[in-house]
Amino acid sequence: MRTEVAIIGAGPAGLLLAHLLSRAGVESLVIETRSQEYVGSRIRAGILEQSSVELLESAGLGARLRAEGYQHRGIYLQWPGERHHLDFVDLTGRSVWVYGQTEVQKDLVAAAHPVLYEVSGTALHDVETEHPYVSFTDVDGVAQRLDADVVVGCDGSFGPSRGAVPESVRQTWEKVYPYSWLGILADVAPSTDDLIYAWHPHGFAMHSMRSSTVSRLYLQVPNGTDLADWSDDRIWDELATRLGHGQDGWKLTPGPVTDKSVLPMRSFVQTPMSYGRLFLAGDAAHIVPPTGAKGLNLAIADVGLLAPALTALLRAGDRTLADRYSDDALRRVWRCTHFSWWMTTMLHTSGDRFDEQLQLSQLRWVTSSEAGATGLAENYAGLPIGF
Repeated sequence: MRTEVAIIGAGPAGLLLAHLLSRAGVESLVIETRSQEYVGSRIRAGILEQSSVELLESAGLGARLRAEGYQHRGIYLQWPGERHHLDFVDLTGRSVWVYGQTEVQKDLVAAAHPVLYEVSGTALHDVETEHPYVSFTDVDGVAQRLDADVVVGCDGSFGPSRGAVPESVRQTWEKVYPYSWLGILADVAPSTDDLIYAWHPHGFAMHSMRSSTVSRLYLQVPNGTDLADWSDDRIWDELATRLGHGQDGWKLTPGPVTDKSVLPMRSFVQTPMSYGRLFLAGDAAHIVPPTGAKGLNLAIADVGLLAPALTALLRAGDRTLADRYSDDALRRVWRCTHFSWWMTTMLHTSGDRFDEQLQLSQLRWVTSSEAGATGLAENYAGLPIGF
């Protein structure tokens, strides 16, 4: 088999890249280890920056987003006895949209780009040359070779693409946080109009949403937490405590829990994001804790830079954008990595009384200073792609 761009990974990054390349007249083929159903059902991110929305709309993928997504002007920052709203539109002229990764995935699947699902044994070869290829075994157990002009790794933290950059070339940075998130989906209308980020002595809590009838909520828990120790009643009781049920008349409405999971928290960056004819995008190159709502948006931003770079390389023989891709992408990656770290360390308790006072001081400053609020809003609503 042969294609111009071999894309490994059929999540949002891989399928969006295939879509953008197709619109530019560049052929691609996507291969994916998991089934289409598994990839489409992964419950991940739910917030889209304005830059992400603008890119999806420019690619003809914004109709359902605009019809079924929810535009939000800002967030609430809260600690016991205090709740403050930051209005991003007033502060920066930019907003965010609640539109889950599962919905973005549905829109991309509907675009019907070629994907080979349920492959195994994927390996990358000769990526340092102008004739790279990918070997794998297809769903029928037949060994395959996919020759390409370019290989793009959109296969996340555990795929083979990241490791195809030689150890002598790559550098990595990683921070593992000493806590996790216990997240639930619940069939109940959100109890808030905008997301609530709550600092509490018991630990961080967050009230998000997926639709007008589905709520997404999180609790900070210790690493290694066993879900069996957390009944639905215990989760709702702790959410009520940390989110301030009864504070100024606000009430948290519980409902049937349909999904429950524990998410470890870490930051990871690998550089460079390109090597020869191999390019990395999304989680294959970087991971951020979800506190800043940056993971999916970073993947979209990577692809927004990579698609025109590959088009120029393959259609005009111009390597300028391709050679700059890693440096250009990493500027935004490190900015978002810092913002995600800052939000995480400001809102999650560690048991250190000194740190608690610093966190509360930071929260008071952000919610009382226009400069502080604007800085948070600018980063949360999203810097321009190519920043």
